[in-house]
Amino acid sequence: MADEAEKSTYIDIEKAEAPIATKPRKKKVKRTVAIGQVHILATFNNTIVTFTDSKGGVLTTASAGSCGFRGSKKGTAYAAQIAAEKAGQAAKQNYGFSKADVFIKGIGLGRDAAIRSLVSMDLQVENIKDVTSVAHGGVRPRKARRV
Repeated sequence: MADEAEKSTYIDIEKAEAPIATKPRKKKVKRTVAIGQVHILATFNNTIVTFTDSKGGVLTTASAGSCGFRGSKKGTAYAAQIAAEKAGQAAKQNYGFSKADVFIKGIGLGRDAAIRSLVSMDLQVENIKDVTSVAHGGVRPRKARRV
């Protein structure tokens, strides 16, 4: 039995397969997206800015947390401004982004600051739409406990 264990640890050179040759990869074509959408999610704790194409496919994204802000500083207007600038620069540089429809969700401090920073970086804002969901009072409460 010990001989079988020793034999299984050795590799049979004749049975070993040669590495399979891989095809050369094609270069990724740089896509140009001049017109798209900007989605801003502004919560009390963070602000997330996402640049998408007109169908909604994500191009670039940035948040206050990814820009180096931690804790309660993530929810500030300044952090939202920095996040919007970072995502906007990446979208302009990589995709030639120039026009955008802006969709805002949430009630955080970063709502206005993010839009202002987009306008200040020469991004043409076509329209601004608030897509914040409306609270409806919650789900049905549990039945009363009988003691």
